Amino acid sequence: MQNLSMTTKPRQMKLRRLLRRPRERRLRPRRRPRLRFSPTAWAKLLYLRDRGPTEVGGFGIAPADDLLYVEDIQLVRQTCTVVSVAFDDTAVAELFDEQVDAGRRPDQFARVWIHTHPGESAEPSHVDEATFERVFGACDWAVMFILARRGETYCRLHFSTGPGGAFEIPVEVDFESDFAGSDVAAWSQEYATAVRARELRTFPEIQEAGLLGEEATFAPAHELNDDFWATFEQRKEPFLNERPL
Repeated sequence: MQNLSMTTKPRQMKLRRLLRRPRERRLRPRRRPRLRFSPTAWAKLLYLRDRGPTEVGGFGIAPADDLLYVEDIQLVRQTCTVVSVAFDDTAVAELFDEQVDAGRRPDQFARVWIHTHPGESAEPSHVDEATFERVFGACDWAVMFILARRGETYCRLHFSTGPGGAFEIPVEVDFESDFAGSDVAAWSQEYATAVRARELRTFPEIQEAGLLGEEATFAPAHELNDDFWATFEQRKEPFLNERPL
Protein backbone atom coordinates (compact mmCIF):
# COMPACT_ATOMS: atom_id res chain seq x y z
CA MET A 1 0.00 0.00 0.00
CA GLN A 2 1.35 3.41 -1.03
CA ASN A 3 2.40 5.67 1.80
CA LEU A 4 -0.22 8.42 2.32
CA SER A 5 2.42 11.07 2.97
CA MET A 6 4.05 10.33 -0.37
CA THR A 7 0.81 11.04 -2.27
CA THR A 8 -0.39 14.08 -0.35
CA LYS A 9 2.93 15.92 -0.25
CA PRO A 10 3.12 16.59 -4.02
CA ARG A 11 -0.49 17.77 -3.98
CA GLN A 12 0.25 20.13 -1.12
CA MET A 13 3.23 21.56 -2.95
CA LYS A 14 1.18 22.06 -6.11
CA LEU A 15 -1.52 23.79 -4.09
CA ARG A 16 1.04 26.11 -2.52
CA ARG A 17 2.34 27.03 -5.97
CA LEU A 18 -1.20 27.79 -7.17
CA LEU A 19 -1.91 29.95 -4.13
CA ARG A 20 1.40 31.70 -4.27
CA ARG A 21 1.25 35.25 -5.59
CA PRO A 22 2.61 35.24 -9.11
CA ARG A 23 5.87 37.03 -9.60
CA GLU A 24 5.70 40.39 -11.18
CA ARG A 25 7.30 40.26 -14.56
CA ARG A 26 10.22 42.58 -14.86
CA LEU A 27 9.92 44.46 -18.11
CA ARG A 28 13.13 45.87 -19.45
CA PRO A 29 12.57 49.48 -20.32
CA ARG A 30 12.99 50.10 -24.04
CA ARG A 31 15.61 52.69 -24.76
CA ARG A 32 14.07 55.77 -26.24
CA PRO A 33 15.26 56.60 -29.77
CA ARG A 34 17.76 59.41 -29.93
CA LEU A 35 19.55 61.29 -32.68
CA ARG A 36 23.31 60.93 -32.37
CA PHE A 37 26.02 62.93 -34.10
CA SER A 38 29.60 61.94 -34.63
CA PRO A 39 31.93 64.59 -33.15
CA THR A 40 33.08 65.45 -36.67
CA ALA A 41 29.52 65.92 -37.96
CA TRP A 42 28.65 68.04 -34.91
CA ALA A 43 31.74 70.21 -35.37
CA LYS A 44 30.82 70.68 -39.03
CA LEU A 45 27.26 71.69 -38.12
CA LEU A 46 28.54 74.26 -35.61
CA TYR A 47 30.88 75.66 -38.25
CA LEU A 48 28.10 75.90 -40.85
CA ARG A 49 25.75 77.53 -38.34
CA ASP A 50 28.29 80.22 -37.42
CA ARG A 51 29.84 80.67 -40.87
CA GLY A 52 27.34 83.37 -41.89
CA PRO A 53 24.36 85.36 -40.62
CA THR A 54 21.69 83.31 -42.40
CA GLU A 55 19.89 80.02 -41.99
CA VAL A 56 21.65 76.94 -43.40
CA GLY A 57 19.97 73.64 -44.31
CA GLY A 58 21.12 70.17 -45.25
CA PHE A 59 20.67 66.43 -44.79
CA GLY A 60 22.18 64.05 -42.28
CA ILE A 61 24.12 61.09 -43.72
CA ALA A 62 23.81 57.85 -41.75
CA PRO A 63 25.26 54.32 -42.01
CA ALA A 64 22.94 51.54 -43.17
CA ASP A 65 22.87 49.81 -39.78
CA ASP A 66 22.31 52.92 -37.64
CA LEU A 67 19.91 55.34 -39.31
CA LEU A 68 19.75 57.78 -36.39
CA TYR A 69 23.52 58.25 -36.28
CA VAL A 70 24.62 61.30 -38.29
CA GLU A 71 28.16 60.72 -39.49
CA ASP A 72 28.18 63.61 -41.97
CA ILE A 73 26.06 66.58 -43.05
CA GLN A 74 25.51 67.24 -46.74
CA LEU A 75 24.63 70.68 -48.06
CA VAL A 76 22.91 71.31 -51.37
CA ARG A 77 22.79 74.55 -53.31
CA GLN A 78 20.43 76.89 -51.52
CA THR A 79 19.37 80.52 -51.26
CA CYS A 80 19.28 81.68 -47.64
CA THR A 81 18.05 84.64 -45.62
CA VAL A 82 18.05 85.19 -41.86
CA VAL A 83 14.71 83.39 -41.73
CA SER A 84 14.53 81.10 -44.75
CA VAL A 85 16.31 78.53 -46.88
CA ALA A 86 15.22 77.52 -50.39
CA PHE A 87 16.88 74.40 -51.81
CA ASP A 88 17.62 74.28 -55.52
CA ASP A 89 15.53 71.46 -57.02
CA THR A 90 18.28 70.40 -59.42
CA ALA A 91 20.74 70.22 -56.53
CA VAL A 92 18.40 67.92 -54.60
CA ALA A 93 18.13 65.64 -57.65
CA GLU A 94 21.92 65.62 -57.94
CA LEU A 95 22.22 64.70 -54.27
CA PHE A 96 19.95 61.69 -54.81
CA ASP A 97 21.93 60.55 -57.83
CA GLU A 98 25.30 60.94 -56.07
CA GLN A 99 24.21 59.15 -52.92
CA VAL A 100 22.54 56.28 -54.79
CA ASP A 101 25.66 55.88 -56.93
CA ALA A 102 27.63 55.66 -53.67
CA GLY A 103 25.44 52.71 -52.63
CA ARG A 104 23.22 54.48 -50.10
CA ARG A 105 19.44 54.23 -49.77
CA PRO A 106 17.18 57.29 -49.30
CA ASP A 107 16.69 56.45 -45.62
CA GLN A 108 20.43 56.99 -45.18
CA PHE A 109 20.62 60.45 -46.72
CA ALA A 110 17.14 61.96 -47.10
CA ARG A 111 15.31 61.34 -43.83
CA VAL A 112 17.17 63.54 -41.32
CA TRP A 113 16.39 67.16 -42.21
CA ILE A 114 18.80 69.55 -40.51
CA HIS A 115 18.76 73.32 -40.41
CA THR A 116 19.99 76.15 -38.22
CA HIS A 117 18.48 79.26 -36.65
CA PRO A 118 20.54 82.45 -36.29
CA GLY A 119 18.36 83.46 -33.33
CA GLU A 120 18.18 82.00 -29.84
CA SER A 121 15.13 79.77 -30.31
CA ALA A 122 15.18 76.36 -31.95
CA GLU A 123 11.40 75.95 -31.87
CA PRO A 124 9.98 75.18 -35.33
CA SER A 125 7.72 77.77 -36.90
CA HIS A 126 4.49 77.17 -38.78
CA VAL A 127 6.60 77.25 -41.98
CA ASP A 128 8.80 74.48 -40.60
CA GLU A 129 5.80 72.42 -39.64
CA ALA A 130 4.12 72.85 -43.02
CA THR A 131 7.32 71.99 -44.87
CA PHE A 132 8.03 68.92 -42.75
CA GLU A 133 4.51 67.62 -43.32
CA ARG A 134 4.48 68.42 -47.04
CA VAL A 135 7.90 67.01 -47.93
CA PHE A 136 8.41 64.21 -45.41
CA GLY A 137 4.84 63.36 -44.39
CA ALA A 138 4.59 60.41 -46.80
CA CYS A 139 7.90 58.86 -45.70
CA ASP A 140 7.92 55.85 -43.39
CA TRP A 141 9.86 58.01 -40.95
CA ALA A 142 11.75 61.30 -40.86
CA VAL A 143 13.50 63.60 -38.40
CA MET A 144 13.41 67.39 -38.15
CA PHE A 145 16.43 68.77 -36.30
CA ILE A 146 17.07 72.45 -35.58
CA LEU A 147 20.15 74.02 -33.99
CA ALA A 148 19.95 77.64 -32.84
CA ARG A 149 22.82 80.10 -32.54
CA ARG A 150 23.04 79.92 -28.74
CA GLY A 151 23.04 76.12 -28.69
CA GLU A 152 19.36 75.32 -28.17
CA THR A 153 18.19 72.28 -30.13
CA TYR A 154 14.89 70.82 -31.26
CA CYS A 155 14.48 67.29 -32.61
CA ARG A 156 11.32 65.43 -33.54
CA LEU A 157 10.86 61.96 -35.01
CA HIS A 158 7.83 61.43 -37.25
CA PHE A 159 6.66 58.01 -38.43
CA SER A 160 3.73 57.04 -40.65
CA THR A 161 3.82 53.26 -40.28
CA GLY A 162 1.11 51.61 -38.20
CA PRO A 163 -1.02 54.21 -36.43
CA GLY A 164 1.61 56.87 -37.12
CA GLY A 165 2.71 59.57 -34.75
CA ALA A 166 5.49 61.96 -33.76
CA PHE A 167 7.43 62.78 -30.62
CA GLU A 168 10.50 64.72 -29.59
CA ILE A 169 13.69 62.73 -29.08
CA PRO A 170 16.94 63.60 -27.29
CA VAL A 171 20.13 64.54 -29.10
CA GLU A 172 23.68 63.65 -28.17
CA VAL A 173 27.22 63.71 -29.55
CA ASP A 174 28.64 60.19 -29.59
CA PHE A 175 32.28 60.17 -28.53
CA GLU A 176 32.41 56.38 -28.13
CA SER A 177 32.65 55.54 -31.83
CA ASP A 178 35.64 56.25 -34.02
CA PHE A 179 35.50 59.59 -35.79
CA ALA A 180 37.64 61.65 -38.13
CA GLY A 181 39.16 65.02 -37.38
CA SER A 182 37.86 68.39 -38.50
CA ASP A 183 38.32 69.65 -42.05
CA VAL A 184 37.58 73.37 -41.95
CA ALA A 185 39.02 73.97 -45.44
CA ALA A 186 36.62 71.45 -47.01
CA TRP A 187 33.66 72.74 -44.95
CA SER A 188 34.41 76.30 -46.01
CA GLN A 189 34.55 75.28 -49.66
CA GLU A 190 31.26 73.37 -49.36
CA TYR A 191 29.59 76.37 -47.73
CA ALA A 192 30.93 78.79 -50.36
CA THR A 193 29.71 76.52 -53.16
CA ALA A 194 26.27 75.74 -51.76
CA VAL A 195 25.06 78.76 -49.79
CA ARG A 196 23.93 81.99 -51.42
CA ALA A 197 22.82 84.68 -48.97
CA ARG A 198 19.98 87.05 -49.80
CA GLU A 199 18.54 90.01 -47.90
CA LEU A 200 14.84 90.38 -47.23
CA ARG A 201 13.59 92.99 -49.68
CA THR A 202 9.81 93.13 -49.68
CA PHE A 203 7.32 93.98 -46.94
CA PRO A 204 5.49 90.61 -47.28
CA GLU A 205 8.81 88.83 -46.70
CA ILE A 206 9.52 90.89 -43.60
CA GLN A 207 5.96 90.44 -42.35
CA GLU A 208 6.03 86.69 -42.94
CA ALA A 209 9.38 86.44 -41.17
CA GLY A 210 8.05 88.21 -38.11
CA LEU A 211 10.69 90.91 -38.25
CA LEU A 212 8.41 93.75 -37.30
CA GLY A 213 10.15 95.08 -34.24
CA GLU A 214 11.70 91.85 -32.92
CA GLU A 215 14.62 89.58 -33.64
CA ALA A 216 13.93 86.76 -36.07
CA THR A 217 13.74 83.35 -34.48
CA PHE A 218 11.68 81.75 -37.23
CA ALA A 219 12.70 78.72 -39.21
CA PRO A 220 13.47 78.42 -42.91
CA ALA A 221 10.99 78.17 -45.74
CA HIS A 222 12.57 75.19 -47.48
CA GLU A 223 11.14 74.59 -50.94
CA LEU A 224 11.82 71.03 -51.95
CA ASN A 225 10.03 69.95 -55.11
CA ASP A 226 7.16 67.57 -54.28
CA ASP A 227 7.00 66.24 -57.84
CA PHE A 228 10.66 65.26 -57.74
CA TRP A 229 10.26 63.30 -54.51
CA ALA A 230 7.16 61.54 -55.82
CA THR A 231 8.90 60.69 -59.08
CA PHE A 232 11.95 59.33 -57.30
CA GLU A 233 9.82 57.14 -55.04
CA GLN A 234 8.17 55.65 -58.13
CA ARG A 235 11.36 54.91 -60.02
CA LYS A 236 13.64 53.78 -57.21
CA GLU A 237 15.09 50.28 -57.39
CA PRO A 238 13.81 47.52 -55.08
CA PHE A 239 16.93 47.64 -52.93
CA LEU A 240 16.10 51.25 -52.06
CA ASN A 241 12.85 50.36 -50.32
CA GLU A 242 12.35 51.75 -46.85
CA ARG A 243 13.64 49.76 -43.91
CA PRO A 244 12.35 50.20 -40.35
CA LEU A 245 14.54 51.89 -37.77
